[in-house]
Amino acid sequence: MRIESGDVLVEKRGALGLMTLNRPQALNALNDAMIDGLQAGLDAFRNDDEIKHVALRSASPKAFCAGGDIRLMHDLGKADRHADALHFWWREYRLNTDIKRYPKPYVSLIDGIVMGGGVGVSVHGTHRLVGPNALFAMPEVGIGFFPDVGATYALPRLEGAFGMYLAFTGARIRQADIARLGLGTHAVAAGQEDAIIAALAVGEAADAVAQRFTIDPGPAPIDGLRARIDGYFGQPTLEAVFAALEAAAPSDPFAADLLAGMAKRSPMSMAIAFEQMKRGADLDFEAAMILEFRIVSRIIHGHDFYEGVRALIIDKDNKPVWQPASVVALDPAAVAAHFQPLAQDLTFRGDTC
Repeated sequence: MRIESGDVLVEKRGALGLMTLNRPQALNALNDAMIDGLQAGLDAFRNDDEIKHVALRSASPKAFCAGGDIRLMHDLGKADRHADALHFWWREYRLNTDIKRYPKPYVSLIDGIVMGGGVGVSVHGTHRLVGPNALFAMPEVGIGFFPDVGATYALPRLEGAFGMYLAFTGARIRQADIARLGLGTHAVAAGQEDAIIAALAVGEAADAVAQRFTIDPGPAPIDGLRARIDGYFGQPTLEAVFAALEAAAPSDPFAADLLAGMAKRSPMSMAIAFEQMKRGADLDFEAAMILEFRIVSRIIHGHDFYEGVRALIIDKDNKPVWQPASVVALDPAAVAAHFQPLAQDLTFRGDTC
């Protein structure tokens, strides 16, 4: 079996169902065709008894997947096609959930940039093999959005305050840190993808393949920041996070850099992310995805998402005018409104709609 839909290639190689992201000109940013192609591949492989496991890789050495097609979502919203934009997220979040629920081993071969939507199609699988050029980030608060695609579930389950740190700052981490935090399950050397795919194709168990190709990625730089990250981001309120950073900034360049970066991000998005991380620790995966669809259904009708995309992606003046402009000006009721139930909450495949 081989399906070529352009942006996603789906093929059967012996015991392996292989899916390849193939939109290198856009760093594999997910569009409608890619979401539908990945879902079709998973559906085909799920009921094929010859398939023991599935794998997802990129055709580009530069990026595994740099996120979702945010510019498209912006343009749909600006054209008052909110329902079309939300339909994309509905299908994407259901795909994320299907990956989490998938009954066969799901192997992500991650190298290059993996952000946003790319995290959603990789991190929830059973095996995340991380190459030496991997670069992970959840930078959504910088464009007036929020860490979605299952970040509500995954990030609060990291040690200490690492999840809050990644959600707030959009910090970029590499192979050793990705493996150290458990976002990747195994670090692998460069140039091993073909050999890994060949081993899976002949039916070798995913666990055995992952172990055989695992390397020591070396020390994780993030370990040296653990105490400060916990101290700054393990605070009970968003205001307390800023207060902790402001108190430390004069003597700690790390805190000063964090504070300067966060000052450029959407206050509303940071408030949403803070509440997400608090709630997500107690939610199962499906509940986390329902919560995310509630949030995106409000953000698509708001201000900061469109302003962030304008300033950072379209005009590139890097001067977003956020509403409100500061954390102290946030209305708690406006933040809380993002989390309220919808008339039609997200449902999942197999559920009654």
